[in-house]
Amino acid sequence: MTSIRKKLEHFVGLFVFVTVILTLSACDITTPAEDSKSQTAAVRATPTELRELIKEAYIYGFPMMDSYRIQYSYFVDQSNPEYKGAWNEVHNMARVFTPQDKAIQTPNSDTPYSFLGADLRAEPLVISVPAIKDRYYSLQFIDMYTHNFAYVGSRATGTEAGSYLLAGPRWQGEVPEGVKSVIRSETELAFVLFRTQLFNDADLVAVQKIQAQYTVQPLSRFLGTTPPPIPTVPFVKPLSVEAQKNSPEFFDILSFLFQFTPPHPSETALLARFAKVGIGAGKSFDAASLSPAERQAVTDGMDDAWKAFTQYKAEVIDTGKKSSADGFGTRKFLDNDYLLRMSSAVLGIYGNSKEEANYPVYFTDSEGELLDGASNHYTLYFKAGKLPPVNSFWSLTMYELPASLLTENPINRYLINSPMVPDLIRDAEGGITLYIQNESPGKEKEANWLPAPKGPFFIVMREYWPKPEALDGSWKTPDLVRTAISLQP
Repeated sequence: MTSIRKKLEHFVGLFVFVTVILTLSACDITTPAEDSKSQTAAVRATPTELRELIKEAYIYGFPMMDSYRIQYSYFVDQSNPEYKGAWNEVHNMARVFTPQDKAIQTPNSDTPYSFLGADLRAEPLVISVPAIKDRYYSLQFIDMYTHNFAYVGSRATGTEAGSYLLAGPRWQGEVPEGVKSVIRSETELAFVLFRTQLFNDADLVAVQKIQAQYTVQPLSRFLGTTPPPIPTVPFVKPLSVEAQKNSPEFFDILSFLFQFTPPHPSETALLARFAKVGIGAGKSFDAASLSPAERQAVTDGMDDAWKAFTQYKAEVIDTGKKSSADGFGTRKFLDNDYLLRMSSAVLGIYGNSKEEANYPVYFTDSEGELLDGASNHYTLYFKAGKLPPVNSFWSLTMYELPASLLTENPINRYLINSPMVPDLIRDAEGGITLYIQNESPGKEKEANWLPAPKGPFFIVMREYWPKPEALDGSWKTPDLVRTAISLQP
């Protein structure tokens, strides 16, 4: 098991759910704190204390930084091929992800996405959805901390049409008529991910018609009143994926983000400790002004944060003490467990809360060995009546390593999911064997083939709207069994 753990740690950085970030573009945003911007606060800590505070601030801030990096590429950087469009508008992606989509790791290829970057500074937004009775859909509301603070959709609000008011933390207005409920974000910026189920390729037109009925409008437009003024300040450029791991500039950008996150009562003392070393709203963390000993403390503190994550993953996540069902949810659910929140962001940012979707992952086979399509074949067997228990649908998606992306294959199949079940081959007892390997298992078995890359990979099972037995352990995921070893070198 020690060798297995070392191998898993070697791949820690490979499961990061990320988006490519390019150059800064002109985009404005409002902040009440902009007039109070101050110079770097003097470090009032010994190098030892500074190192510990930097570690603590990094663990706390990583999910915020990674989420900002994604939203920057989607809603700010118009030169980025991943740019979706302006804030406060719905942007539909009328297709599922393929291997050509490389900005986001471990992408869902079941449901076409729609995206909303919500700037709630000036006023709330009214989000309207149509009646959707023939398929699963969901709107996942995510704040800057990466808490899932609300849901709209099949599970959460039902199948009827409705309008919902998304408001920031400082809004104190009256709820207008025609709004079903108010959804309150703890932060001034929020991200809403829309998922609309797709049954097959021919169903795409129906999905596009549904997406066209998702609407977002500022409250003033909904009411027909004059919109409030919006003071502006430009976004700062986020760090690259690699620089985010070790650049002291991390904390200057984090201070910028704190402008959009009013302090939560449970974190007053924590934020006061960060402010002691110049990290906080209205502050500028200037690493160049630090002494050599202080700068080394910053570098060591960031390294300590990643070591803490690696240890946590090995001892808690890899051993099954905590899973994706524990790592995503509201602030109350996560209970300010910042290392768990960081781990969830590193391993799969924007994962759903367990009530909405559960994500069993196959990193190893039944014998604990890492998965590799270059030399091995695998099978996954579902007994009759023992498919994943869900109210909506399930899928099993292949991701190649080290990219953690969908993998090219001759039949353009990136997953097997429940809409495909009628076309899968069953044995005499009604069971289903899935063949997971690089080469075709033969024409007679190809219906059950999930193509693997000719190299390392992992597989994610998605259970949308899982039934209780999928969460309480009474239903077990089947073993991934290594069945053949190729003689090729």
